[in-house]
Amino acid sequence: ASKKFLRKDVLKQLEMENIISGEEKEPTLKSCAFTGHRKLGKEFSPQAMTEAIDSVIKAGVTRFYNGMAMGFDLLSAEYVLTLKKIYPSLTLVACVPCYGQEKSFSDEDKARYVSILKRADETVILSDEYFRGCMQNRDRYMADRADVLIAYCTKKVGGAAYTVKYFEKTGKPILFI
Repeated sequence: ASKKFLRKDVLKQLEMENIISGEEKEPTLKSCAFTGHRKLGKEFSPQAMTEAIDSVIKAGVTRFYNGMAMGFDLLSAEYVLTLKKIYPSLTLVACVPCYGQEKSFSDEDKARYVSILKRADETVILSDEYFRGCMQNRDRYMADRADVLIAYCTKKVGGAAYTVKYFEKTGKPILFI
């Protein structure tokens, strides 16, 4: 079963897993993926998101996979890009499920999307066109490469729930915010 952490326990747990006892130890966590809802509810805490991202960086994560969807994905990508000013070794990988992903975005979100793509270190476009299941294909791509998942998931169905369930099967840690 995957390890689930309460928000206030995230940093403490990750630090415990990466204790350095007198000798240099290679970090066990190097990469992180994000999953979350397109609409952020009243219970969503930007502070909890930033604390989770900060904690995985302190645990050794330098590579971030982002699905580039509206809402949580764009917000988390923008925060990683902000942190690159402090931690230039961070890498943001924009994982685009298909060309035209942003077609249904609002004008504001389209502008954010384009800005993030321009500043991302890498962009992976997984399909030339939309097909049923291409979003899940993107989610599996990120989960297969990440050592930890940061999730804003309050529902038992939908894309975020699918990604959480898929990631749980790996036994790798999931940080719920």
